Amino acid sequence: MNTILSFAIAVTLLTSAVIIVRFGRMVLRGNDPLPLAAFMAILFTSGLDVGLIMFPLTEFPVYEAESVYGFTNPLAIEFGFWGFLVWAFYFLTTFYFCVVEPRLKLFEIGWVKLVNSAVIIATCAFTGFLFLSYLPTYIVGISEPLRYGLVALVVLLAVLSSTDIRYVKWLGLGSTALFLSLIGLMWIMSGMGLPGLVSSAANIGGYFTNIRKFISPLSDYHAFYLFWWFAWSIMIGQFVARFVGGLKVWQLLIALLVIPSIPIALWFSVLFYYHSQSIDLFSIQRIFMITVGIIFVVNSLDSLTRLYSENLNLTVARLGGPGYVATHWVLLFGLILLYQFTPLKIEWIGLVVIGIYGCIYALTFIQRASLLAAYTKEASA
Repeated sequence: MNTILSFAIAVTLLTSAVIIVRFGRMVLRGNDPLPLAAFMAILFTSGLDVGLIMFPLTEFPVYEAESVYGFTNPLAIEFGFWGFLVWAFYFLTTFYFCVVEPRLKLFEIGWVKLVNSAVIIATCAFTGFLFLSYLPTYIVGISEPLRYGLVALVVLLAVLSSTDIRYVKWLGLGSTALFLSLIGLMWIMSGMGLPGLVSSAANIGGYFTNIRKFISPLSDYHAFYLFWWFAWSIMIGQFVARFVGGLKVWQLLIALLVIPSIPIALWFSVLFYYHSQSIDLFSIQRIFMITVGIIFVVNSLDSLTRLYSENLNLTVARLGGPGYVATHWVLLFGLILLYQFTPLKIEWIGLVVIGIYGCIYALTFIQRASLLAAYTKEASA
């Protein structure tokens, strides 16, 4: 599987480079364009989940101990798993759904729509299952009824939020503000000051000096992350493409690579200082982290629920408000519970998505002449 993964990454990065060279000045505009700040907030919070908040402090010791990561420091490894280059996946799919899909209409083909919707639903359930699995780590001593009840509540909030696209936008902006507030709180309470933050953040340079190493899996755990990014890439691109507000293609690439990476770098740098200085977290910090993590899960699930419900025509307009909420809550929470009894892995979902990429490339190649003709006609208009 890792060979397939490495090949797929190389092809997507090469395709992104070709797009920039050939179509870099093309202006992209979705059906519901938003200002850049709102667009990036929705993308950031929809494309990430609770793992961004909770994983680093548990992963830094692993990256220190395992020799495969010995070529650089743990902060650089963590950043490489979450930041910069991996956001090129979202660039490619956002470009596709803005420019190519309206002409290709691949995702209007019945079986493709069903497979894509199944991937979205399975990824939603997997995200909820991860949250359920790691809750005892986040909230030490949580009882089983409270654990399952909290996950059920999170799914319910996500489904309710997905009933109106305005809620998705507001939640995206609000959770981004909360995340930045969390970074500020953790920074102030650490006592690191500006010099400590700069010193810690300097470790991220180890990622950029070794960036080529992150193109293919460093380990099975890194492969898990990369498959996870692939699994999310098409659905996130499909969702956020509607919000692109008049960016040129090269501007979109820069925005996706740089803007999300800044808060990620700040967050990881603060957490790495806590790790390196062996600073214990206070209760208020843990509570704030858990709260923001839960909101990130709601953000992820509501955008994806909105997407697959539209694909399958299981919308509020068709089912009515109560019917919509009941249908999607039962579906998602039921699948989260079933995940405990199945061997399904995110790597398998990632492979299916790579297969969809293959279909996109094949159909794009077959219809390349008509696609280029349409682009040339628009460019000259």
